[in-house]
Amino acid sequence: MHSIKEIKQQFEKAEKEQWHALFSQYMTDERVGVKKLIEQYKRKLQSHEKEQQRLQSMLAFERKYGVQYSCICGVDEAGRGPFAGPVVAGAVVLPVGLTIEGLNDSKKVSAKKREELFEEIKEKAVSVGIGMSSPARIDEINILRATYEAMKHAIEDLQVVPDLLLNDAVTLPDVPIRQFGIVKGDAKSLSIAAASIMAKVTRDRLMLEYAELYPQYGFERNKGYGSEEHRAALKTHGPCPIHRKTFIHAWI
Repeated sequence: MHSIKEIKQQFEKAEKEQWHALFSQYMTDERVGVKKLIEQYKRKLQSHEKEQQRLQSMLAFERKYGVQYSCICGVDEAGRGPFAGPVVAGAVVLPVGLTIEGLNDSKKVSAKKREELFEEIKEKAVSVGIGMSSPARIDEINILRATYEAMKHAIEDLQVVPDLLLNDAVTLPDVPIRQFGIVKGDAKSLSIAAASIMAKVTRDRLMLEYAELYPQYGFERNKGYGSEEHRAALKTHGPCPIHRKTFIHAWI
């Protein structure tokens, strides 16, 4: 008879698809510890299956357009609203049918999980592109046009040429690639969700670097957004070189 520790090791070594066989194998074991272990792994399996259903639902646009297009790219941005720092865009081409557990709109994912997803996307994607527009560029041409530029730069940064873009909400002007803007696309398309993760993590890492250069604004905490701490620092210290002048005129 296997010990409870050995049974747990069997579950940990097995693929989740093999757990049903282990449930059947130990369903008649009357030990309380085994019964608790089986219930624990049943809950884990239910959670996993629910997550797979969510991920499959987020491939609906990729499946719909995949009949006609062979290289689909998700595009999203991070940092349209902050007082400081660049706006950053991500462009991601995922392998057909790929799912990554936990992948979602970056705003719905913890910072720690975003970092893990960033590395997994970078490893598994067909190609990843990053683009950005500086605070000075944002002040020069406005945030919407600067966001468009960042997205175009991200697409140009890819190692492949997509034949379809799935964008979060926007339609990019002057881009010679077929595209569809999907409202709240980062919660509806895995490709866009992947782009949102790449953009968000890239930008957050930049803001941590800026926090070392300009420690008085708390960039490591607010990432350049207009928190109370940040607004107070602006009144005390004035702006630094990465502030967007068109965003902060009311606070200096």
